[in-house]
Amino acid sequence: MKSYLHVLATPGAWRFLAPALVARLPFAMTQMGILLLVEWSTGSYGAAGIAAAAAAVSQAVGGPLSGRLADRHGQARVLLPQVAGHALALGTLLALAAAHAAPWSLVLVSALAGFSAPQVGAMVRARWAYRLGSPGRLNTAFAVESITDELTFTLAPVLLVGLSTAYSPVAALTAGLVLIVLGTVTFAAVRTGAPAPLGGDAAAGGRKPGGVARMRGVPVLAVAFLAMGSVFGSLQVGVTSLTAGLGEPATAGPVYAVFSGASMLGGLLYGAAHWRSGPRHRLVAGLALLAAATSAFTLAGSIPILYVAAALAGLVIAPVLITGYTLIDGLVPAGARTEAFTWLNGAVGLGLAAGASMAGQLVDHFGPSAAFVVAPPATAAAAALVLARRHTLRPLPAAPVVEQLSAEAVGDRPSAGPVAARRSTGAVGEPRSTGPVVEPLSAGAVGDVREPASA
Repeated sequence: MKSYLHVLATPGAWRFLAPALVARLPFAMTQMGILLLVEWSTGSYGAAGIAAAAAAVSQAVGGPLSGRLADRHGQARVLLPQVAGHALALGTLLALAAAHAAPWSLVLVSALAGFSAPQVGAMVRARWAYRLGSPGRLNTAFAVESITDELTFTLAPVLLVGLSTAYSPVAALTAGLVLIVLGTVTFAAVRTGAPAPLGGDAAAGGRKPGGVARMRGVPVLAVAFLAMGSVFGSLQVGVTSLTAGLGEPATAGPVYAVFSGASMLGGLLYGAAHWRSGPRHRLVAGLALLAAATSAFTLAGSIPILYVAAALAGLVIAPVLITGYTLIDGLVPAGARTEAFTWLNGAVGLGLAAGASMAGQLVDHFGPSAAFVVAPPATAAAAALVLARRHTLRPLPAAPVVEQLSAEAVGDRPSAGPVAARRSTGAVGEPRSTGPVVEPLSAGAVGDVREPASA
């Protein structure tokens, strides 16, 4: 576990990790909170499902836009107006729900809340990619992020249900809103490790809107993450409906906890390992294993088997996500990282909404166990696609890049002017091919800056 200690000991890391955790925990609460709030207000699960789906889809649209703006203009300049808009949208939703307004108005405002959701998770990953020079350390950092995601999605339902039961869904979502604003504003104020904004054409690299999504290899990873989202969505519906059908609805929570706990364990072990195989091959293997593991749910006719299936599938989830994030870091220029990460996050959200919708229809027509037939073919198809298109996942060749480093990237010392930026690392196990480069910074670029050779 020394690799984790080394990464977490990166100078200044905890200054942005701590507030990011405060912001990300209620973000997980908000997704389920909208569902509970709209159902509480309207008495309709149908309206609640549409509102939750509207939030997920609009977030998938708004996320890459905010990521592109953050790459161009800096994280703080995007996050502060974004969290203000998000607070306004959620506040309006709470007021409308308390007034039992028309369902269509709740759906509309839910979509606005999703569109304006701060992309703190993607921006944390962008900070890690900017600060860490070693591919191995970056893989470990992404493992930390995956474990953090699982932790938030394990704790969020507990807090949400507890507050909703003790008070009301309005109180629960209000508490989440306060934490989102507090965490996001604090994270934006901590500029340590934030990538230097490249501005306009430098960040865009001549890209048109949506250009990152069309870059070589990115659509393949987006489809893989879409399949991952379908796993989350279909299992949520399947576990909830099956435990209710077996007469033990309270068991759904512990089953989710086993799934998340196993994912955290899998991510912890994966991030600490030193792999000889390349990430492209690991992604194919991981998706194939996930297809096999989720197939175990189709055999779950009892609670004990459900626990076993949840543990098996959970162990594979985090390693696949870590590998995908590692690969995409090598496929895009440094000035497009945040946008790239938000595309993957959005794909998961869309997959979750689609998977939950498909699983719900199957449950209505064929019974609870039918929900579990969604995930295996989705992940198997994703594995086949990645295998067939694996050549598109080779990392970009290094190119000479000169950019202005932010003061916080070099130990909070102001830079004297344009200096040579370090090469963006490729995917773990597959360093980017050597090309003409300007003298790089020392690994990590967190405290000492080498002067350019020509200086």
